[in-house]
This record gives sequence, structure tokens and C-alpha cells, in this order.
Amino acid sequence: MKSKKYKLWIIIGIVLLNSIGFSIVLPLLPFLISQYLPSQQVVVGMSLLMSIFAACSFFSAPVFGALSDRYGRKNILLISLFGSVIGYVLFGIGGALWILFLGRIIDGLTAGNMSILFAYIADTTEPNERAKWFGYIGAVMGIGKIGGPALGGLLGSISIGLPFFVTAVLILLSGIAVYFLLPESLPVEKRTKHLSVSSFNTFSHFSEIFKLKGLKPLLILGVLFYIGLSIFQFNFTLFLKDIYEWTPGFIGGILTFVGICDILTRAVLLPWLLKHFNEKNIGITGLIILGIGLGLILLSVYVHSTVLISFAVICIISGEGLFDPTYNGKLSQSVEESKQGKLQGVNQSLQSAINVFVPLLAAAIYYYSPGILYATAAFIVFFAAMMYAKYRPEN
Repeated sequence: MKSKKYKLWIIIGIVLLNSIGFSIVLPLLPFLISQYLPSQQVVVGMSLLMSIFAACSFFSAPVFGALSDRYGRKNILLISLFGSVIGYVLFGIGGALWILFLGRIIDGLTAGNMSILFAYIADTTEPNERAKWFGYIGAVMGIGKIGGPALGGLLGSISIGLPFFVTAVLILLSGIAVYFLLPESLPVEKRTKHLSVSSFNTFSHFSEIFKLKGLKPLLILGVLFYIGLSIFQFNFTLFLKDIYEWTPGFIGGILTFVGICDILTRAVLLPWLLKHFNEKNIGITGLIILGIGLGLILLSVYVHSTVLISFAVICIISGEGLFDPTYNGKLSQSVEESKQGKLQGVNQSLQSAINVFVPLLAAAIYYYSPGILYATAAFIVFFAAMMYAKYRPEN
């Protein structure tokens, strides 16, 4: 038991380093891109960089997951982390816009570290423990989101490229920790026995996973959740700027509040709930609370109130924190160990596809009507809650 917990806390530490690193550089992207594009084109450049990473991740994540099922989690995780190091070093070097795109492409093509980390947790925990550990992962990511931007601003004031090199070093430290401290979680006898040409075909992995018993409705449920959540994540700061005319300081404060809510929900509330209720009921409750939060943002379009916005944020982040870990726990229980990497890769790939298309569609709806956008998000999430309530796993 102690050995297992030792492995899991190393995983948590790796996620924390990666989260801090990513959060360090995220607020500085507009300033970096503005060195290569006119101010009116910066938003386009940012969108393209994010989209190209998500597109590359869509194709690579299932492949990396399948490779980890064949060659073990540790080896493939090291490759993924090393690709991220190269990507951030290229960002730090800069010099031309194409170098930034090359960095994002390399990072995207080797993306898969989160899916492999989730598979590692599934390998080393009992099914009823996984939701708790997935919750801890989300909590440390919240810690990174709180501390990272402040550190990034400090480093960026010294040199715009410095935060990207610091992030590369943090991820490199993660890789060193994996190499020297993290044992392999997938024994040779439990690995898939061979690879074929189709193993490098993203869509063949989708076909295989969706054909497994009980997985299709679960994955569709996850897609609905991520769409509703993504609408909030990609539009909320713009919403506060346009509708409430908040300053960057106020927006930064509410984002810090988001991080605190995320940590408390996943690290404190969720473990307590898991002792008293089953994962499915917690997940359904999370979706309902998330839908209520999105509905409150819709209401705040017409009734301006900081209290209303704050309560909406509490509902959305709490709902996400209750559903996301329990959903991933339920998902991981649906397949055997030799398919965990492939499953988690497909799940990450679906999220990447959402990150490519949802911001574009949400932006179009938002400029027509912010109210309609958040009404759509709330409807999708409430529909997901009803779908989950009716879900019965196949035997």
C-alpha cells in the first residue's frame, strides 16, 4: 500500500510541476506574439497556435496511449515530456513566428502525458480509489493555476523569453523524476502483445474504443460535459470585460477565486463525498450544479451583480470538480489494464477536438448574443445530467 501511494504522490508532483509551467507562460503569450504580428492580428495568432496544438494532440494522444499499452507507461511518458521541453525551448528562443508554430507542433505531436498519467493511476489503484486520485490531480492543477501566472509576470518583466525556459526546466525536472523515481506500472504480461499499422491510425483507436461495451454512452456524456465547460472557459474573461467592463485586476481576482474553489472541491469536498455516496450520484449532482452555474451567468447578462457572478463561479467550478474525477474514475473501470492507455488517449483526443472547434463556434454565437451562448451551454449540461441518470452499464 505504501509503495503504491509513493508512486501516486510522485505522479501528483509531476502534474504540479507541469501545471505551474503551463500557467507561467499562458498570460505571456499575447506579449510574445505581439513581437511578430500587428496588435489587431495577435488574437488570430493566439487562436491558431492553440488550434494547431489541439489538432496535433487530437491525432497523437490515442497513438501515444496505445504505445504505452505496448511498451509501458514510463517510456512513453518520458518521450512526451521531452517533446514538451523542446516545444517550450523553441518558444523561449523565438526569433520568428514559424519557430513558435514549430514549438507548438512538436509539443502537440508528443502530447499524451496526461492520458498516460491517468492510465498510470488506473494501473496502480483499486477501481473505487481512482476518482479520489483523479480529484487530487485536478486540485494540484488548480494550485498551479494560482501561482503560475504571478511567477510568469515576474519572470516576464525580466525577459519575455525567460518564463518559457523556466517552464522547460520544470518539465525537464518532471522527466528526471520519472526516470529515477517512478517505477513502471504496467507489467509485461499485461501489455498488448503487438502493434500493427492501424496502431498509428487515430481513427482506428476511436473505432475500437467506441465498440467496447458500455463505453460509447460514457464517452458521449464526457463530450457533452467538456463542450459545456469549454464554453465557460473560453468566453468567461471576455464576458466579464464586455458585459461587466471589469479591469484585468478584477478578472485576475476572480480567476484566483476559481483556482481556490477548484482546490477545495477536489481535495477536500470530493474525498468526503466519496465516503458517503457512489460515484455516479456525485457525478450527476456535479452536472446539475454546473448547469445551474451556467444558468446564473445567463441571468447575470440581464441582472448585473458581482454576487451573482461569484455564486455562478462557485457552482461551475464545484460542479466540474465533482463530475470530472468521478467520470474519469468510471471511465477507467470500463476497460482492462492493457487498454487503459488507448482509452485515456481517445478521451484526451476528444477534448482536443473540442478545443479546436468549440471556441470558434462559441465565439460566433457570443458575438450574436452572450445570453444565447450560455443558455446553450446550460441546456447541454442539463441534458448530460439526464443522460447520466438513465445510464446503465452493460454487463
